[in-house]
Amino acid sequence: MPLPSIAALDAMTDEALATALGPLFERAPGYLALLAERRPFGSWDGLYQAAEAVALTAPDPIQRELLDAHPRIGAPPGSVSALSYREQGYDREQAEAIEALGPLNDAYEVHFGFRYVVFVAGRPRSAIVPLLRDAIGADPAAERERGLRDVVAIARARAQALGIEEGTG
Repeated sequence: MPLPSIAALDAMTDEALATALGPLFERAPGYLALLAERRPFGSWDGLYQAAEAVALTAPDPIQRELLDAHPRIGAPPGSVSALSYREQGYDREQAEAIEALGPLNDAYEVHFGFRYVVFVAGRPRSAIVPLLRDAIGADPAAERERGLRDVVAIARARAQALGIEEGTG
């Protein structure tokens, strides 16, 4: 599924933009509506800058929506988007790591009130277990900011995987 050019994104209706960029941001509607208001982007870099600014300054319910739109690390394969499935490496993970992530996700969500999102970047789930374990003890504001920044890093990587080159329009 190719992404439109930045010029096309800048000219789209808000609804069309949400459809086009939805796969990058797990279709979080409130967030995508706020992002649409930040146009024109002018470049992919401009889009990512706007995406991060919106993520970090959005009202609490929109931030939670954006974080919670992402599947849990270690979620059942049938419950995640095709891009998340590929990113989380369902075909190469250890059963022990998958089992450990469930209770850690539960503890994180109870503690913070939002889902743990991390830019996996090809790391196996076994490498995510200690990160999630450590995150549970993190400062809530810092952890929310880290997660929101990772959402944008995930979107950037997804766009690049779909053939977007940095600095092009």
